[in-house]
Amino acid sequence: MKTNFTGTGVALVTPFRKQGTIDFSTLEKLIENLIVANVDYIVALGTTSEAATMNEKERAAVIDYILEVVNGRLPIVLGIGGNNTLDIVDKIKNTNFSGIDGILSVSPYYNKPQQRGIYLHYKSISEVSPVPIIMYNVPGRTACNVTAETTLQIAADCPNIIATKEASGNMAQVMEIIRNKPAGFSVISGDDALTMPMMSVGATGVISVVANAFPEEMSQMVNYCLRSDFNNALPLHYKLLPIINALFEEGNPAGVKAALEIKGMISNNLRLPLTKVSKTLYNKLSTLIANL
Repeated sequence: MKTNFTGTGVALVTPFRKQGTIDFSTLEKLIENLIVANVDYIVALGTTSEAATMNEKERAAVIDYILEVVNGRLPIVLGIGGNNTLDIVDKIKNTNFSGIDGILSVSPYYNKPQQRGIYLHYKSISEVSPVPIIMYNVPGRTACNVTAETTLQIAADCPNIIATKEASGNMAQVMEIIRNKPAGFSVISGDDALTMPMMSVGATGVISVVANAFPEEMSQMVNYCLRSDFNNALPLHYKLLPIINALFEEGNPAGVKAALEIKGMISNNLRLPLTKVSKTLYNKLSTLIANL
């Protein structure tokens, strides 16, 4: 089982029934569709899963079910992150990692720590994790950027932090990390629209939202990039780009859940405070998908 997490990872959505309960049978169908499409790994209970709206019992049920369905056929990365370092350390210590190949851990959000605090946060969780860790920089959600300098210091000092999911949107920062990173540390795109540009300068793949609905197309593009075949990757990039942009117009995972419903794969249900996309955007997505 690989643990370098190269290629296409999918930030898996959680299907809900109309009354708000988890739709496990549809979750199974989504997973099987991803496996058939040859994605490289699954990220469970990340932001796209709406994990923040689930209680502990539900989160445990979801990861147990994903492990049961996948049954070793793909690596699984588990989202464990937050802005209380001691709580995350305790959660990692008390998690059963059987069948789980890595952790995706978002940088501390809301309380806006200094860079030294971010470094010590990741150092603390790296010291207790029995599996590799992918750090996650998404300042649009956390309100706090993890700088290239901090990322590189974490990469140098914490051997089991093996990658960063970079969603800063700052290509200069991405290139600075790639240029100076230690051997064995990877940069993963956290932005579907920037996956091909990031891979052209040395990123090793993507943790994708759009791949929930278009796993074949995203996997194919990423595989071309991994082979440095950008002549074939570029048409796929531009083929997907209008849909990617539309999916995020009114937030994630509202956009991708609408797309999945349009494709007949799930019911378009979210948990508050998230709401469905507007009718205008839904119609736009319907047209884009039909044209694709």
